[in-house]
Amino acid sequence: MTQALLVIDVQNDFCPGGALAVTEGDEVVAPINAMMERFDTVILTQDWHPKGHSSFASSHPGHAPFDTMEMYYGQQVMWPDHCVQGSQGAEFHPRLRTDGDMIIRKGFRPEVDSYSAFFENDQTTPTGLEGYLRTRGISDLTLVGLATDFCVAFSALDARRLGFSVEVELAACRAIDLDGSLATQLENMRQKGVKIS
Repeated sequence: MTQALLVIDVQNDFCPGGALAVTEGDEVVAPINAMMERFDTVILTQDWHPKGHSSFASSHPGHAPFDTMEMYYGQQVMWPDHCVQGSQGAEFHPRLRTDGDMIIRKGFRPEVDSYSAFFENDQTTPTGLEGYLRTRGISDLTLVGLATDFCVAFSALDARRLGFSVEVELAACRAIDLDGSLATQLENMRQKGVKIS
């Protein structure tokens, strides 16, 4: 009972046809559904932005999607509007099993983005996931989902920083790979003790 599967942001907007589509993003669904059978605890995360979120390029006149901008918590990529609360794009992929133990919604504070399942991008505001895992006695995490180089990587790195044993299963992940971000984050994860399989 010490292991959990953490399924990151397998939502319509990150799949083909979505507002922030990850190449082959829908191909993670079948392997993730199959993996769920191996874990006693399954936790899903869901990007859940209000309209006009500060990470949307549309909220900053003169900025285009994928520009970067300095925010009070550091550099922030300006994204296309995506995963807006209550929209079809914010819903989980229709074929994804969602009968897990818990759903963590993140990115709902208008002023700060949230890649990680554990913290907002200010690296201090918690989502509550750590406390849930500790009280359940869970120490080992396997991460899958979208996107490898952003929300999966940030979640894995935070989990290691908090002392969890962490594995990322790449067959059930897909990446955005923005300006070499995939190679950079794979190296970051390996250096911090994340097992990449």
